[in-house]
Amino acid sequence: MPVDEKTWKTLQRKFLTEMKTPIARRELALLSALSKEIDFAIGCYCEDETCCHRSILRELLEDLGASFVKS
Repeated sequence: MPVDEKTWKTLQRKFLTEMKTPIARRELALLSALSKEIDFAIGCYCEDETCCHRSILRELLEDLGASFVKS
Protein backbone atom coordinates (compact mmCIF):
# COMPACT_ATOMS: atom_id res chain seq x y z
CA MET A 1 0.00 0.00 0.00
CA PRO A 2 1.56 3.31 -1.04
CA VAL A 3 2.00 5.85 1.73
CA ASP A 4 1.87 9.60 1.46
CA GLU A 5 4.93 11.76 2.13
CA LYS A 6 3.79 12.84 5.60
CA THR A 7 3.12 9.26 6.71
CA TRP A 8 6.48 8.10 5.35
CA LYS A 9 8.35 10.89 7.16
CA THR A 10 6.60 9.95 10.42
CA LEU A 11 7.47 6.26 9.96
CA GLN A 12 11.09 7.17 9.17
CA ARG A 13 11.39 9.33 12.28
CA LYS A 14 9.91 6.65 14.54
CA PHE A 15 12.08 3.88 13.07
CA LEU A 16 15.26 5.94 13.32
CA THR A 17 14.45 6.77 16.93
CA GLU A 18 14.03 3.06 17.65
CA MET A 19 17.31 2.27 15.90
CA LYS A 20 19.17 4.67 18.23
CA THR A 21 18.51 2.55 21.31
CA PRO A 22 21.52 0.69 22.75
CA ILE A 23 20.07 -2.72 21.90
CA ALA A 24 19.32 -1.74 18.30
CA ARG A 25 22.78 -0.17 17.87
CA ARG A 26 24.40 -3.39 19.11
CA GLU A 27 22.28 -5.46 16.72
CA LEU A 28 23.12 -3.19 13.80
CA ALA A 29 26.82 -3.44 14.63
CA LEU A 30 26.51 -7.23 14.81
CA LEU A 31 24.73 -7.41 11.45
CA SER A 32 27.39 -5.18 9.93
CA ALA A 33 30.17 -7.38 11.27
CA LEU A 34 28.42 -10.57 10.17
CA SER A 35 27.95 -9.18 6.67
CA LYS A 36 31.70 -9.32 6.21
CA GLU A 37 31.82 -13.03 7.09
CA ILE A 38 28.58 -14.58 5.85
CA ASP A 39 25.79 -13.87 3.40
CA PHE A 40 22.33 -13.29 4.78
CA ALA A 41 19.14 -11.59 3.66
CA ILE A 42 16.71 -9.29 5.39
CA GLY A 43 13.32 -8.90 3.84
CA CYS A 44 9.72 -8.03 4.47
CA TYR A 45 6.43 -7.91 2.63
CA CYS A 46 6.56 -4.29 1.45
CA GLU A 47 6.40 -4.07 -2.33
CA ASP A 48 8.20 -0.73 -2.63
CA GLU A 49 11.59 -0.59 -0.86
CA THR A 50 11.68 3.20 -1.15
CA CYS A 51 8.78 3.45 1.31
CA CYS A 52 9.84 0.61 3.58
CA HIS A 53 11.82 0.36 6.78
CA ARG A 54 14.32 -1.90 5.02
CA SER A 55 15.57 1.07 2.95
CA ILE A 56 16.36 2.87 6.22
CA LEU A 57 17.94 -0.29 7.63
CA ARG A 58 20.13 -0.57 4.54
CA GLU A 59 21.36 3.01 4.96
CA LEU A 60 22.12 2.43 8.64
CA LEU A 61 24.09 -0.72 7.83
CA GLU A 62 25.93 1.03 4.99
CA ASP A 63 26.94 3.76 7.43
CA LEU A 64 28.43 1.03 9.65
CA GLY A 65 30.44 -0.39 6.75
CA ALA A 66 28.33 -3.48 6.08
CA SER A 67 29.08 -5.52 2.97
CA PHE A 68 26.31 -5.91 0.40
CA VAL A 69 25.84 -8.22 -2.56
CA LYS A 70 23.86 -6.78 -5.44
CA SER A 71 20.87 -8.92 -6.29
